[in-house]
Amino acid sequence: MERWLEPLYDAAGMRAADSWAIDEQGIPSLDLMETAGEAVAEAVREVANDGPVRVVCGKGNNAGDGLVAARHLAGTGYEVEVLLLWPGGDLSPDATTNLERFDGAVREVERDDVGAALAGSGAVIDAIFGTGFVGAPRAPADAAIEAMNRCGAPVVAADISSGVDASSGEAEGVAVEAEVTVSFHAAKLGHWIVPGKAKSGQVRVADIGIPPDAPSQPAGGVIRDGVLALAPQRLPNSTKFDSGEVLVVGGSRGLTGAVCMAASAAIRVGAGYATVAVPADLEHIFEIKLTEVMSRGYDGAPGRLASSSANDILAAGERAAAVVLGPGLGRDEDSLELARELSRGVAAPLLIDADGLNAHAGRLDLIAERDAPTVLTPHAGELGRLLGRESSAIAAHRLAAAREAATRSGAIVVLKGDDSIVADGDRLAVAAGGAPALATAGTGDVLSGTIGALLARGLEPFAAVCTGVHAHQRAGRIAAERIGAAESVIATDVIAALPAALSA
Repeated sequence: MERWLEPLYDAAGMRAADSWAIDEQGIPSLDLMETAGEAVAEAVREVANDGPVRVVCGKGNNAGDGLVAARHLAGTGYEVEVLLLWPGGDLSPDATTNLERFDGAVREVERDDVGAALAGSGAVIDAIFGTGFVGAPRAPADAAIEAMNRCGAPVVAADISSGVDASSGEAEGVAVEAEVTVSFHAAKLGHWIVPGKAKSGQVRVADIGIPPDAPSQPAGGVIRDGVLALAPQRLPNSTKFDSGEVLVVGGSRGLTGAVCMAASAAIRVGAGYATVAVPADLEHIFEIKLTEVMSRGYDGAPGRLASSSANDILAAGERAAAVVLGPGLGRDEDSLELARELSRGVAAPLLIDADGLNAHAGRLDLIAERDAPTVLTPHAGELGRLLGRESSAIAAHRLAAAREAATRSGAIVVLKGDDSIVADGDRLAVAAGGAPALATAGTGDVLSGTIGALLARGLEPFAAVCTGVHAHQRAGRIAAERIGAAESVIATDVIAALPAALSA
């Protein structure tokens, strides 16, 4: 895995790591559980309010982690009560051992009594389901999760919030809303992908004794600042031609700003120069707004590009090192046909966004026919149109949708969001997020220009996309700091912050 990715595991990867440590390295499973539970107890000490600590246990090994935490907390003076959702006789063997080692208060609770049992808690430990859980919680766990979310005490989740799929972040039913999640050995995909990300709170990774050379492979990784070192540096004898040209194709009446922001971002990120291919009757607008960017106007219907200009635009793009297709293009049928013709004909790396994506609704096969690298940057609605599904279905299954689109198109897919997912065949990266300033019009165009410039400068495509996604989110945070409020940031503020964001 790339060194600038923090490893993320899925459930299968963690099972493999556990099995290897226990079966091949001879580490007792109870020792791993002991260390895990100690880490959970330490997190509880940091967040607990006045009142007893309640440990809500399922019946698997996750319950065992909670029981270890209960013993350690009781041993340091905390009042602790264990609440069993199933009879004690149903516990896994290791959990049973740790129930026997705990000499504090334990009681079995009915599903309708959990809320009352949690009243007055200083903290709650979620030890119901672990990383092997899939589907929607059923009784009695569903009512217990709802009670935990209502109780008002800080909740510390052992490994994963119960109800969240560790391999995807999906939550088919109710899920625990943790303040802190203590993840064992490594973070999981479900901690970083919405909605699991929103349920996880602060994620702390605990070393529980699995050797770092475990052969189990991560399923993906969180993009970290080390990716910024990949951005090429200009040499003293460089010319503008060494940094590559980005061609941005798009623009229509009322949507000229999209092209301007993409082109401006491209040159801010280091493209040697940028050119915009725009409707001829609107070209004067771009001439006025874009001082450092060249423009080429092409005839078409008023305020539109036309498919009849495809060959001329392709000829103009022959010297481009990367092409950005779609910002502000418009959704009339002729503009969409132009987008399809250009996606077939562009020989350079191609990034497709906005109406360029809409032109390929239900037609990912056309993108799969391309030989050169292709990047798609949809939000949930656009990806829904590409796959023929409602945006709500994409939102509920973000990782699966991004991977499916990448497989069917042969492209690198960036499913945008706070948890932007980058899917490229077997490679997977997730953005760290935390940039609410980007929730404003035009920032998607800024991302397109940013990635386009990095492609033009010669970065390997997956690296270019991950660098662009990370720098873009970082620029959003920097812009918010400069402006003073995330809500006041506009897209051009993000462009202005890109140079600082690219400085590792």
